[in-house]
Amino acid sequence: MDQTGSYPVMLYVYDLSRGMARQLSPLMLGKQLEGIWHTAIVVHGKEFFFGAAGINNCPPSGTPLGDPDSIVDLGCTEVPEEIFMEYLTSLAESTYRGDKYNLFEHNCNTFSSEVAQFLTSKKIPSYITDLPADVLSTPFGEALRPLLDSVAISPGGNNITGHP
Repeated sequence: MDQTGSYPVMLYVYDLSRGMARQLSPLMLGKQLEGIWHTAIVVHGKEFFFGAAGINNCPPSGTPLGDPDSIVDLGCTEVPEEIFMEYLTSLAESTYRGDKYNLFEHNCNTFSSEVAQFLTSKKIPSYITDLPADVLSTPFGEALRPLLDSVAISPGGNNITGHP
């Protein structure tokens, strides 16, 4: 008898600007942005995300960000929780250590897309992963880059490796 389970995989999408990007981006950037996106993968009853503190998890909607602005159904995975946690631990000790975080090139959305591909063979929507390039392609974004490069987002949760 086949013991393989099928587990739903969701992408939680949060607008860190709480609607401000939609209102101010035409004036500030000369182009419309719908939000400043933070994403997390929800699977096996937990929300997993990457930030300045590394890979963390919490109960779904358990960060100070509250409920997501939208949820994208990424399908299902047959990867059991034990294998998934081994995978995340290896990422947390290499590619996704907290000191590797970069707001534009290596952020929560990079992590969510890589994990989504591991679990479901699907990437997350391009409107999320293309956002840094969209911002940096504007004169204002380019001018702000030195300041924004120093920004580190850490929405809380518990580090999966047990380290602070």
